[in-house]
Amino acid sequence: MNIVVLDGYTANPNDLSWEPLEAFGKLTIYDRTSADELIKRAQDADIILTNKCRLKEEELKQLPKLKYIGVLATGYNNIDIEYAHNHGIVVSNIPSYSTESVVQMTFAHIFNITNQISHYASEVRAGQWSQNPDFCYWNTPLQELAGRTLGIIGLGNIGMRVAQVAHCLGMDVFALTSKEKDQLPTGVQKTTLEGLLGVADILTLHCPLSPDTYHLINEERLAMMREGAILINTSRGALVDENAVANALESGRLQAYGADVMSKEPPLADNPLLRQAHAYLTPHIAWATLEARQRLIKTGIENVKAFVEGQPQNVV
Repeated sequence: MNIVVLDGYTANPNDLSWEPLEAFGKLTIYDRTSADELIKRAQDADIILTNKCRLKEEELKQLPKLKYIGVLATGYNNIDIEYAHNHGIVVSNIPSYSTESVVQMTFAHIFNITNQISHYASEVRAGQWSQNPDFCYWNTPLQELAGRTLGIIGLGNIGMRVAQVAHCLGMDVFALTSKEKDQLPTGVQKTTLEGLLGVADILTLHCPLSPDTYHLINEERLAMMREGAILINTSRGALVDENAVANALESGRLQAYGADVMSKEPPLADNPLLRQAHAYLTPHIAWATLEARQRLIKTGIENVKAFVEGQPQNVV
């Protein structure tokens, strides 16, 4: 079998090993593959592994040898699943590999905003503490999380862990979820979207991107949020209308926006959020801890092995 990794660099920038894949066929690895390069590189592939390469009907119909797509991620909106199913192409993903890392990044953003960690690290480097007459120094409000209300949209694996951590921090937790009340962890109260927006001091997004959730947080819903609330997005960039979020930051309706994802990645230089002092943006790295990537590569290889042995797993 011909196995082609189309865009392996982000998952494995040469600090992990693809070598076990060589047991299943001839292996070719590309760090990145552009749309113009994709067909030439993949046309003889029986197995493709990819994170972000677009494999819709237009591409898939030009790959007649293709039998298996291994998505090196949990999300698979870059793959035409219906076309693949109809043409006998098995598609597997990597579920739950980055849960703990994404939860960690979610709270890293929350702590950075409430405790102004990046601001004070810069202030200390600039000499402000050294020049201060007192033993401590601050020039911004500092906020405690205990007693505040966290609103969570989406209670999958990540949302559930965020809820558990928030509960341990003494926060009141409300959630918008399809789960029944008896399925919720201790301390989590189920509510409507409108109810969630009205009570949350901090709103954090953990739902998939779909036609129903595209721009879920828009101008109208931002106006329903509490004045000075904090918005966190470690899920998908297009869950929010970025122009509306920038306007809400500019007006002060939102205190801050912490995000590890953007609607277009990398973002365009004129994205309005890049000009907002209270937009705290990280470059889609929540998933990229060494431990999470080790789990991703291990499961990706196990998925290929299962497919070759005729018992595919993690099929979507």
